[in-house]
Amino acid sequence: MTGLRDPLGLAQALIRCPSVTPEDAGAMDVLGSALESLGFSCHHIRSATGGPEIRNLYARLGDQAPNFCFAGHTDVVPVGKGWTVAPFAASVIEGKLFGRGSSDMKGGIACFVAAVARRLESGTPMGSISLLITGDEEGPAVDGTIKVLDWLAARGETIDACIVGEPTNPQRLGEMMKIGRRGSLNCRLTVFGSQGHSAYPHLSDNPIPRLLDILRRLTEAPLDQGNDHFQASTLALTTVDVGNSATNVTPAEARAGFNIRFNDMHSGASLERWIRDTAAAAGGAVEVSVEVSGESFLTPPGALSTTLAQAVTVVTGLVPDQSTTGGTSDARFIKNHCPVVEFGLVGKTIHKSDEHVAVADMEALTEIYRRVLVEVVG
Repeated sequence: MTGLRDPLGLAQALIRCPSVTPEDAGAMDVLGSALESLGFSCHHIRSATGGPEIRNLYARLGDQAPNFCFAGHTDVVPVGKGWTVAPFAASVIEGKLFGRGSSDMKGGIACFVAAVARRLESGTPMGSISLLITGDEEGPAVDGTIKVLDWLAARGETIDACIVGEPTNPQRLGEMMKIGRRGSLNCRLTVFGSQGHSAYPHLSDNPIPRLLDILRRLTEAPLDQGNDHFQASTLALTTVDVGNSATNVTPAEARAGFNIRFNDMHSGASLERWIRDTAAAAGGAVEVSVEVSGESFLTPPGALSTTLAQAVTVVTGLVPDQSTTGGTSDARFIKNHCPVVEFGLVGKTIHKSDEHVAVADMEALTEIYRRVLVEVVG
């Protein structure tokens, strides 16, 4: 491994740990050893409430305020098919680091550490620097960041500001940072009727027309038009299923599923009420199951986003769009504790075969993070 001020060596070491969620495969030990060599106190926090044991790491350098935190994850999605290089070899080819997790987000974690190493070359910070790293971001996210935050709260320890190093840039480093995220709600509808012969529909209760009526009511008008910081909320049907293999039988049940990505004009609870009221208005027996994986949130533009944006502009020459687009991230948990923004590498190959990141981008991201540290913790 090269010196820690260079992110490439640590990124390669992390990628070579095949930490497909929920497996750790040694990734936390690699990271912990690197941080301990810089003087961090490392706490390995394990949790298994949702299934297999998950390893998480909280590391802190210093005990003074403010406590500035880098947050991320070492778990990665399965490899899948179509790779032209070994997915865990961490090969560098024509200036690009290849490997599962190179962009999402072991490369970003290596940039965290390299930025700290460079900052420490000029002396001890006035504030504290911490890393909150989970092994349960790509999984159910029930034994990861949220458990570490609970552990911190029980200790009376606080985080004052946080950057999550998710790969926020669509095509080019410096294009986009995230100052919030839409919420996500999944719903399953089951409409009940009674089975019958299709030649005598009046003798049965076919649930399909009522299911279609409910879906029409839910989708006939936009949820909203968006606002200054969020695009319009969306409702996407994900499945409509009767499971009827017979052509002369009307079914007893009909099911559908959909996902809503919602902005801060709604909450999970308000959308659930709307769904249940809409289903009830269609009449008949209906079962509604709702799961909210995250509420929408916004960190209004302020000191943290300004500091990050200025660092991005100095290093890349670009003014990043302060966006709330995309899916969910662990920032949805951190936002309850402190201001949080997201900024990391380019994400155009995440979860794909031949995932990769430009080595030059890792160098630039390290410098961006270093500049933020200088401004926030001195």
